Amino acid sequence: MFPTMTEPTWPADALAQDFSGKRVLVTGSSRGIGAAVAGAFADLGATVVVHGRDDAAVTATARRIGGNVIPLTADFADRAQVRGLVERAVAALGGLDILINNAGTMLGRVTLADIDDDFLQTQFDLNAASALIASRTALPALIASRGSIVNTGSISGRTGGSPGSSLYSAAKAFQASLARSLATELAPHGIRVNAVSPGTIATDFHDRYSTPEKLAQTAARIPLKRLGSAEDCVGAYLFLASNRLAGYITGQVIEVNGGQFFG
Repeated sequence: MFPTMTEPTWPADALAQDFSGKRVLVTGSSRGIGAAVAGAFADLGATVVVHGRDDAAVTATARRIGGNVIPLTADFADRAQVRGLVERAVAALGGLDILINNAGTMLGRVTLADIDDDFLQTQFDLNAASALIASRTALPALIASRGSIVNTGSISGRTGGSPGSSLYSAAKAFQASLARSLATELAPHGIRVNAVSPGTIATDFHDRYSTPEKLAQTAARIPLKRLGSAEDCVGAYLFLASNRLAGYITGQVIEVNGGQFFG
């Protein structure tokens, strides 16, 4: 038997209807893309946990966003803290409808010859393992809500990145592959899993890890002739998290890069 098809309705406040009252955890949301995404969910009526490693930054972001926002801190390079953060978030929210696995950063450009075991472990735990652990910890709550997961990948996960970013790039490829694998595994529970893959986005990430000259050269090669902004990425997250817009989409990766890379 095929499901009965019904004509969708598109009220002017469709997204607000989708997200009003939803319980959302955005990891790594004290700045950059994560903060923009958390703010958008809050603006649309969701209750949002904002997460970061620094108390002051998390509190400042939560205050700036306003609305129903809960600030929580944890170091996602520590697996126990990842579990604890998700447990606290689920308890504070009274459940969970949407998990955005966004935590991560490069931690410095380090070439292969200079990668030591400690750097390898920290990079993997922060940029790869944290998403898996957060998803596993949130699973009972997401099963109960038939919720969704959106991971944050990166264009570097497709291209390999630039010198000194091998571990970070590989971890971002992990995020995309994890989304595809979990999409199949969790489909019987009604849980959709997807990923967003940002290109070169003008946030403080590149203030730390890229030179102005490198960014100018990159912008010149992008068909849209500019770097992206955190706000440019928000729509992809909202789309994938929306049951109205993306209820039949799972296991997909949306590239948000101004034409910098065609996948």
